[in-house]
Amino acid sequence: MTLLTQFWDFFSSVKLAIFTLCALATTSIIGTIIPQGESAAFYVTNYGAKTAHFFQILDIPDMYYSWWFLGLLGILSTNLIICSLDRFPLVWKLITTDNLEIDPERVEKMSNCSKWEFGTNKLDQINLAKLLKKNGWKATSKKLGNNELFFCQKGRWSRAGVYIVHLSILLIFVGGIIGHFFGFKGSVMIPEMRSAQKVFAYKNEGSLELGFEVRCNSFAIEFYDNGMPKEYKSSLTVIENGKEILTKEIEVNSPLTYKGITFYQSSYQGYQDFLLNITEMTTGDSKQFTLPFQKQMTWEEKDLHFGIINAEAVGQRVVRSKVWFKSGEHPASIEWLNDNDTTTFTSEAKEYTISAKQMYATGLQVAKDPGVWVVYIGCGIMLIGLYMAFFMSHQRIWLYKKNGSSVPQLWLSGSANKNKMAFAKVFSELKNRIEHAVQR
Repeated sequence: MTLLTQFWDFFSSVKLAIFTLCALATTSIIGTIIPQGESAAFYVTNYGAKTAHFFQILDIPDMYYSWWFLGLLGILSTNLIICSLDRFPLVWKLITTDNLEIDPERVEKMSNCSKWEFGTNKLDQINLAKLLKKNGWKATSKKLGNNELFFCQKGRWSRAGVYIVHLSILLIFVGGIIGHFFGFKGSVMIPEMRSAQKVFAYKNEGSLELGFEVRCNSFAIEFYDNGMPKEYKSSLTVIENGKEILTKEIEVNSPLTYKGITFYQSSYQGYQDFLLNITEMTTGDSKQFTLPFQKQMTWEEKDLHFGIINAEAVGQRVVRSKVWFKSGEHPASIEWLNDNDTTTFTSEAKEYTISAKQMYATGLQVAKDPGVWVVYIGCGIMLIGLYMAFFMSHQRIWLYKKNGSSVPQLWLSGSANKNKMAFAKVFSELKNRIEHAVQR
């Protein structure tokens, strides 16, 4: 036995496929139980120094990209390819074979078989092809001297179902490889009214240029009575070459995607700064200010002075703030405002509406995966292959009109490559219908 033959036999083995799949399943469970991508200190604290060192040797913290896990995927891929190349030619022969070339004696010896005998010339009066078509079987036929053989089949491509599943698994692997080498995952924190052109990648801890800007227009958050966050969302605008291209409000499970890069709402951060909106009612002039806590700011065109001189907070969340407002040389006014509420100040017969809210930064997870559509296609093909492999069978029917004997005979035979009990029921129904038709 040559080395190539040994290699081929090893990688075409079903035992190897079962072993590899069990190994992948077991290691995937381990990767689910042990947190991935944490710092070395995390594993030392939670598992001890020796176990953490063992984890580092086997790349457990980054298990799905470790050499041995990728090696298992490579072995499985090789096994699927060689197994398919080894077995598919025979399957293709069964799919494309001319079933009318069968020996008529085999038709008479099949396990699913029925025979009828007729008087002289009665069999010639029956249109057998039309009878089969009427019962859902499209037949081809062949003359065998005075005899005639009819053949029809359903689901012949079901024999290829398992190989379609093999192809789908390979496509999923290819999609994962494309995503790994040409995509990235990262994060960015963008304060309200500011923008970012870079994200910080998880893999190499460096920054990546997006090729465009993403601005956080606003961030809104709702809390439960106990202070826990209930819901939060961000309004984002994509800016490219100085032009606003796209604006979308995102929240958890409703991301923004642009040029194959997807931004997911993942977290937030509260600041001690405030966003103050001031509108002069008579003219409609309005302006927004980013206001540091306990710092005075000025709207010079309107000769307005203002600031946040105090605030009440629950944890990191400001629930209300104390606004100081002064117009020109007139006395200052002070008022408490609930977060994101509006009030009105009057000075020199002019009215100003002011709203104040705590400033937040939106935390975004950023992902680019150009291989995701290959994965989706692979998953779709897998569903088709699984349906063909488990819910379909190659059903074949032969109808043999035998005139050569003293008494004309009609033989009905059939076979299926799987689901034989279901096929026996189909065969019995067809037999009863043919029997009813020929005996009228």
